[in-house]
Amino acid sequence: MTRRSVIAGCGSYLPKNVVTNDELAKRVDTSDEWVARRTGIRSRHIAEPHEKTSDLALAAALDALANAGCKAEDIDAVIVATTTPDNTFPATAVRVQAALGMTHGFAFDVQAVCSGFVFALATADNFIRLGQAKRILVIGAETFSRLLDWNDRTTCVLFGDGAGAVVLEAADGKGDASDRGILSTHLHSDGAHYDKLCTNGGAGSTGTTGTVYMEGAEVFRHAVVNLADVVDEALAANGLKPEQIDWLVPHQANQRIIDGTAKKLHMPLERVVTTIATHANTSAASIPLALAEAAKDGRIKSGQIVLLDAMGGGFTWGAAVIRW
Repeated sequence: MTRRSVIAGCGSYLPKNVVTNDELAKRVDTSDEWVARRTGIRSRHIAEPHEKTSDLALAAALDALANAGCKAEDIDAVIVATTTPDNTFPATAVRVQAALGMTHGFAFDVQAVCSGFVFALATADNFIRLGQAKRILVIGAETFSRLLDWNDRTTCVLFGDGAGAVVLEAADGKGDASDRGILSTHLHSDGAHYDKLCTNGGAGSTGTTGTVYMEGAEVFRHAVVNLADVVDEALAANGLKPEQIDWLVPHQANQRIIDGTAKKLHMPLERVVTTIATHANTSAASIPLALAEAAKDGRIKSGQIVLLDAMGGGFTWGAAVIRW
């Protein structure tokens, strides 16, 4: 028998404050048509000043626990993927752990920017496969709006805030692609491109958080190549053909990148879960937010194969294949 990590429940949280492209056009030189045509984004959720990343993460975690039908005492670990922690230290995950009333287990953060949820999912999967945990809360949570220069029209229109979460639990499988749960994960990074998508500050350099800087054309070019490669890698690892993928749940960065991945898989857009129009790019939160939406509305059904893929600053990129 092979130990697998099965998604037992999904949860999400989006701040109530919605900012449209038209509203942003009153602040910077842009327009709804310009943003939507280039990115697919129409609006985004922005956290209120009193809302911390841990608040968003906790709300998504509670939703996921309820969806899974379990309680905090059933959880062995909390892993939070975030680029926007409440504090430089300690980890945002320990604040979520405390808010859940957990005094057992362990909690820590993962930082891989927009690929963060896939990296956190892979980490949790390895803990479960090794028998070191039975149930793990994996959360992607961001208040990315606080890293933005609201006078920079090339970046401030792209991002939003939110949180998504899943409960992973151990289950026995046969060790092949017919198993339920995470079939494989595939992680990559290339630090040579560190400065193509980054902030211009940090605790260890400027003593500030800095704001987002992005070379958009370079990021787009690498994303198209890297995501195509990691999708091929994930399919080959499981002996799967593109037509066997039921759902693609990609990182929601740019509709053109999403369309490119779907085209490579010969997958109709009806089988691609997209939330970018109303969520924008929520970094590590984008994939679990999309997963929660598609699972709760019944699109993703038991036994179907779901492919996740993401790329973020670093560069980092990765994919996961899951049988629901």
